[in-house]
Amino acid sequence: MKKIESMTLIALGAALIAALSPFTIPLGPIPITLQTLAIGLIASIYRPKEATLSVLIYLLLGAIGLPVFAGGHGGISSFYGPTAGFLFFFPLRALVTSSLAGQKGQPIRIFLANALGEVVLFIGGALGFMLITHKSLDLTVKLVVLPFVLPDLIKMTLTTVFAVILYRNLKHLPYFKKAK
Repeated sequence: MKKIESMTLIALGAALIAALSPFTIPLGPIPITLQTLAIGLIASIYRPKEATLSVLIYLLLGAIGLPVFAGGHGGISSFYGPTAGFLFFFPLRALVTSSLAGQKGQPIRIFLANALGEVVLFIGGALGFMLITHKSLDLTVKLVVLPFVLPDLIKMTLTTVFAVILYRNLKHLPYFKKAK
């Protein structure tokens, strides 16, 4: 693939995540955000390299202080707060999802790839939360995992629908013709 095409897709992916991240619903120490929907969508239609690099660029933008994280936050301090584990595991979530989704536009495959990617993200988020807050595993699961299962199932369903629609409309383009 041409480098310009790859760089453009990466920039568009990072921009999509940054554009959707400020939309939050406060829910205890961890808000419900559209970050995971954006990451899942990108990972569902991009190849692993472009999906992962999109997330890394997004994280870099936030780290240097741009207000692209949940709630319009930014800065290096986000990487040592209670949500740090989620941030650190976003690239892995993108990599896992993209590797499994296979860029084929198959709804069940996309949904399951996103579900496994979300499990990876929950593990990272819970570990980070426990490390920063010194809370027990039981309390962490109650605060950081259980409240998000239903919202994340809804977001994964929306991600699947959007990804299938996008794939059907983009599959004629050279990038989407080649399977991962």
